[in-house]
Amino acid sequence: MTDAWSDHDVTALRAACYAADSRALVALLRTRDAEPVLQQCGDVLTTAVVRGVPAAVETAARCSAALRVRNGEGDEVLADQLDAAIGGAAPFLRPLPVDLEELSGLLEGDPAGGGGWVDLNTGECRPATADFGEPWGEGEPEDTGRRLHVACARSHAAYRDMEDFIAALDDRSLADALGATIRGRGAFRRFKDALAVSPTEQRRYWLFSAERRHGRARTWLADHGYRPTPRAGSSRARPTPYAPGQP
Repeated sequence: MTDAWSDHDVTALRAACYAADSRALVALLRTRDAEPVLQQCGDVLTTAVVRGVPAAVETAARCSAALRVRNGEGDEVLADQLDAAIGGAAPFLRPLPVDLEELSGLLEGDPAGGGGWVDLNTGECRPATADFGEPWGEGEPEDTGRRLHVACARSHAAYRDMEDFIAALDDRSLADALGATIRGRGAFRRFKDALAVSPTEQRRYWLFSAERRHGRARTWLADHGYRPTPRAGSSRARPTPYAPGQP
């Protein structure tokens, strides 16, 4: 097993998760350290266990253990889900084919956009300004059996992600340079521009940030009684090959 995730590996991961290709995902995880991508691939891995994909149980058990050691936001929720699948038990949360990246966009996007809604029939995430094709009166309960309201949580969590990533860097010269970029307005753009000098750390940050965002979205969904399930063949654009710095 190797530790590093190359650009090619990340592209393959995205493709497997997009297509809900559980066999391809298990094959990839067996040759790489899964810790940097646990939240991003956990739901397709759960499906692999349920479908009896060869080596899926061993891979899921390893990932569950890694999640409990890391113990970040959403990690325990996903570990419980994997353990339930390994044991043949039904997960305690209701399944919903929602994309965690899309949900994260509503939770942590531009506050001016005002969050949005999750369609509880299709799992589709829509911004607050989207037209659902029917009137939506004020004072409606958040969960009507059709839609779940998503309030924007602003960018505080994303800012902490930058701080935590910088604090964990071994290259103190790069850490000092990045630390200076996140002071004041425009911190996110300056941070990304400064990180571009190191493609390896840039890729690591993309994975780190994606894990954090997915974990927060998973926690939010679990708090409302749901768990994400793969949505292969969705209306989302097919993923493009990964390039460092790509969101």
